[in-house]
Amino acid sequence: MSLNETVSAERLHIGFFGRRNAGKSSLVNAVTGQKLSVVSPVPGTTTDPVKKAMELLPLGPVVIIDTPGYDDLGELGALRVEKTNEILAKTDIAVLVYDGCLGMTDEDRELLRRLRDRKLPVILAANKADLCPAANGSEPEAISVSARTGEGVNAIKERLADLGRSAKAPKFILADLVSPGDTVILVIPVDESAPKGRLILPQQQTLRELLDLHCSALCCQPRELPALLRSLAQPPRLVITDSQAFGTVSAMVPDTILLTSFSILFARYKGELEPFVAGAAALSRLQPGARILISEGCTHHRQCNDIGSVKLPGWIRNYTKRSDLQFSFTSGGEFPEDLQDYALIVHCGGCMLTEATMHHRLAVAAAAGVPIVNYGIAIAQMHGILKKSLAPFPAVQKLIP
Repeated sequence: MSLNETVSAERLHIGFFGRRNAGKSSLVNAVTGQKLSVVSPVPGTTTDPVKKAMELLPLGPVVIIDTPGYDDLGELGALRVEKTNEILAKTDIAVLVYDGCLGMTDEDRELLRRLRDRKLPVILAANKADLCPAANGSEPEAISVSARTGEGVNAIKERLADLGRSAKAPKFILADLVSPGDTVILVIPVDESAPKGRLILPQQQTLRELLDLHCSALCCQPRELPALLRSLAQPPRLVITDSQAFGTVSAMVPDTILLTSFSILFARYKGELEPFVAGAAALSRLQPGARILISEGCTHHRQCNDIGSVKLPGWIRNYTKRSDLQFSFTSGGEFPEDLQDYALIVHCGGCMLTEATMHHRLAVAAAAGVPIVNYGIAIAQMHGILKKSLAPFPAVQKLIP
């Protein structure tokens, strides 16, 4: 996972959608002020999604995404449309670009319906106003725009800024759990699965927020934790651990000290904690031969003791006492829309995925009636410490059967 992709997960994702030759790429270039996409009068010039992390004033840090035409044809066209659907799942704000001279087509209206079904904020852009002055036609809410002359481009930017302020309301990881001057211990194992020379994104963000909150953040590996606890004149306000060390760390931390994990904190941060906690109970109800989907949001070289493909299946088989369970694995942008064959989904923390992507996956799982839990909450459940790890969140703790 590149640094740009890591940073981009927290940025507002703006996708430009529409039919071939509606002028999506031209409008993207006009809005960004850059030659981000190749422009041509030939339909289907954009063959793959084009992404750019940038500062878009007056909105701020965003990822702009240009997509292939939604009406692309043929076998290759179907693959391009599939890629566009993947982008749709990670979009925070959608700009639907249509040819104002032609008006909205049936394909445009179907796409608009899909965008609104996902409850996405949508901006309608009636392009080619320089050729057709009344380009918004029968869509009064559309912004009449010309990618060629720049007419209406500022109006698009201002509308994006308005929607962006609503879509990205300020959030916090643990500001309600600590006070200035508190000490918080971060337990960060450095093993074969840890990235070389850096911390993972949840660890970075948690550490930075603690500094912003004027707290003292102490970092250690699991084996140093007992000595660190003994060295403190006052107990820490909170201990936060990596999920893989949950069992070990829980045995070291007295019940008088609050304990949780990065995984639980970030599930709450992205609004997923309650459904994940509810999904943890399904681990105890798995039937013989049940099929489980283990899904990771990022792509990386799997180690010999990889958590997703090795550790979790072993822990689940041991916890359920069922050796006949079946496991399927996905990574990156892969996530099946048809989940009817699965009894449970165990998802990573999703730190490399946008909030929109994770909410879409939760919605797909809910529609299929398939429980979903993340790695950390599943591990806490299987180690018998889920209730303890949710002590900082008593309202959620009550959801545990």
